[in-house]
Amino acid sequence: ILYVSEVDDARLPLSRIVPIPANQLNLYRIVIILRLIILCFFFQYRVTHPVRDAYGLWLVSVICEIWFALSWLLDQFPKWYPINRETYLDRLALRYDREGEPSQLCPIDIFVSTVDPLKEPPLITANTVLSILAVDYPVDKVSCYVSDDGSAMLTFESLSETAEFARKWVPFCKKHNIEPRAPEFYFQQKIDYLKDKIQPSFVKERRAMKREYEEFKIRINALVAKAQKVPEEGWTMADGTAWPGNNPRDHPGMIQVFLGHSGGLDTDGNELPRLVYVSREKRPGFQHHKKAGAMNALIRVSAVLTNGAYLLNVDCDHYFNSSKALREAMCFMMDPALGRKTCYVQFPQRFDGIDLHDRYANRNIVFFDINMKGLDGIQGPMYVGTGCCFNRQALYGYDPVLTEADLEPNIVVKSCCGGRKKKSKSYMDNKNRMMKRTESSAPIFNMDDIEEGYEDERSMLMSQKRLEKRFGQSPIFTASTFMTQGGIPPSTNPASLLKEAIHVISCGYEDKTEWGKEIGWIYGSVTEDILTGFKMHARGWISIYCMPPRPCFKGSAPINLSDRLNQVLRWALGSVEILFSRHCPIWYNYGGRLKLLERVAYINTIVYPITSLPLIAYCVLPAICLLTNKFIIPEISNYAGMFFILMFASIFATGILELRWSGVGIEDWWRNEQFWVIGGTSAHLFAVFQGLLKVLAGIDTNFTVTSKANDEDGDFAELYVFKWTSLLIPPTTVLVINLVGMVAGISYAINSGYQSWGPLFGKLFFSIWVILHLYPFLKGLMGKQNRTPTIVIVWSILLASIFSLLWVKIDPFISDTQKAVAMGQCGVNC
Repeated sequence: ILYVSEVDDARLPLSRIVPIPANQLNLYRIVIILRLIILCFFFQYRVTHPVRDAYGLWLVSVICEIWFALSWLLDQFPKWYPINRETYLDRLALRYDREGEPSQLCPIDIFVSTVDPLKEPPLITANTVLSILAVDYPVDKVSCYVSDDGSAMLTFESLSETAEFARKWVPFCKKHNIEPRAPEFYFQQKIDYLKDKIQPSFVKERRAMKREYEEFKIRINALVAKAQKVPEEGWTMADGTAWPGNNPRDHPGMIQVFLGHSGGLDTDGNELPRLVYVSREKRPGFQHHKKAGAMNALIRVSAVLTNGAYLLNVDCDHYFNSSKALREAMCFMMDPALGRKTCYVQFPQRFDGIDLHDRYANRNIVFFDINMKGLDGIQGPMYVGTGCCFNRQALYGYDPVLTEADLEPNIVVKSCCGGRKKKSKSYMDNKNRMMKRTESSAPIFNMDDIEEGYEDERSMLMSQKRLEKRFGQSPIFTASTFMTQGGIPPSTNPASLLKEAIHVISCGYEDKTEWGKEIGWIYGSVTEDILTGFKMHARGWISIYCMPPRPCFKGSAPINLSDRLNQVLRWALGSVEILFSRHCPIWYNYGGRLKLLERVAYINTIVYPITSLPLIAYCVLPAICLLTNKFIIPEISNYAGMFFILMFASIFATGILELRWSGVGIEDWWRNEQFWVIGGTSAHLFAVFQGLLKVLAGIDTNFTVTSKANDEDGDFAELYVFKWTSLLIPPTTVLVINLVGMVAGISYAINSGYQSWGPLFGKLFFSIWVILHLYPFLKGLMGKQNRTPTIVIVWSILLASIFSLLWVKIDPFISDTQKAVAMGQCGVNC
């Protein structure tokens, strides 16, 4: 029996926007405007007051400062309208999942991507899969696809073991409602596991399950140990036949359904979600497009086998930390108002195993809790590669269903132009054109047009050719693209579906189609996530940022310095590739539906590596000033000093107010500032040159990392592992130069008397600023026990020697008159 109040609740929205308090947000915006005004006066002073005796240093510093100001504008204004969101899981259940009735929740296909099981431990992948199979969602609506792009028999066998263990693990999770549902992380929790548990059998069952899991780990570790040495003849399967994927670059497509809706029951006799192993075909001479190509293969396989209306992708090391994750996403995707125009719901990334002080800003809190909230108030957050639930129709390149209100000018245009002004003719024409394009949920093709309405066979043939050119030659897959609510026809023969699934993951399937260009994950960059989200936003889709109180996904992050820098290098290289591609947000799709501030955010995402060039110059300038006894700023008057003080005050005020409305801690903010300098002087710099070499000369340069030393075992042993890489050279150089400069500057002041100490403090301030920002990098070089690796000592001595020789050449302790006399020149007082 449903009461009136429950019926009313079922009709209410499934989520709501929780605005930032007006007193916080308005003050924040006022400070941004004031900072912009102060910036204008600051540059007016800097440009009109050149330093004549150090003109080169002054000019370089002004150019760097102008770039920093532009970079700040690109980063700041997309945060103009931040919002929070709140979901109502109870309303979702009342509307679509009432107890005692068939569930109306939409089916979801979940993708897990993995490549090398020796670098991505199978036990971690197994935990991710187990957390998916135990998710709180109707089992017939969930399908898990594991992509093995390395065709490793180890991955296949470990997944087989995982499927068997899931028969015991899943009912245990659901019976006792445990969180998280990844066993490794559940049993690691240092909490009172009896809290809120009322069943007397829980302790006994938990102890038995922990024993079962330990045995499961032993089996997985045995498989890993066995895989360390590959037999000369290659791997063979249990039945004696050769493993088809022995050559990872040349093998057929492989699909194995481990668990299905009709088979594979758990120990309680209940059905389990479908679990499918997929390894796409690889052949020499074909471009496979790495992760983006593997994800597109999963789109097609899942469409043929299960065709969930929505897709959710996670990396193999990102497990479901909340069993309600899918329901959280459905509060937006199945909302009548939001769902038809939402391309994806992005969850923030949260991480385990990071040290308390987060030395290298691995949590990336500032980006996830400040920048992404800001974008959610415009057109939506960027896609960050994992923990994201997609509308399948958006991945197929279809346009969203937009209302007239959605086609209004964006917030900046409305606030500048006012709401009552008569709209221009060009805007009205544009709006009418867009309304026509969005009258159907599938505006490119319509199933009714294909099935009827054709006057002759030629029209049907032309339409079929257009479909094949777009989606490829698979009638079953093409037909699935029109089923907006997902699902496959009940009369379909499973055997024919498996055959078709093998066909759609073949090497040549994407040839002469729009896969990777307009459909699916977009090719052209190692950061395919940015491109994919950008293309969707350019079509007019919106995205949603979902931050429930309990993080829905958690993963592992590289916590030692070298691995972190190489991760950042990959991201920065992808941005540089996009910068030089046709999809660059600076010029791409100005006639589309991408909002102005959203475009600004994307531009900031792809130009930020270039900031490394002025940053390196600006970090070296203080040392040069100390070595040459010059300065980039002339003698400051009280009037000019006021603007310098206001400039620094506005910078700190902006940061403090961001922390206030976002809830980010000051330590996280400071770590982010430090790593901005560390990454900018190393990984971003390398990415710029590597990207230029790749785009202009076609040279693909890789920076490899090799392990050098390990301090000791422990909870954070990985933090103290030192791996030498070329990325460490520039920041090491910057540190040495500034330390040498500080010694030289102080020596000069001691020799020159009291009057030289005043100018020295200004120069020392900038050098100390650089060293403070590079302090975590310095600690990373030293290791936990302050044992500096030999390579760093060699570099330090070499650089110190070079700058000592330069110091002797410059010889700043001798006055200009003494130099002239020494060179045989005579002045007025000769």
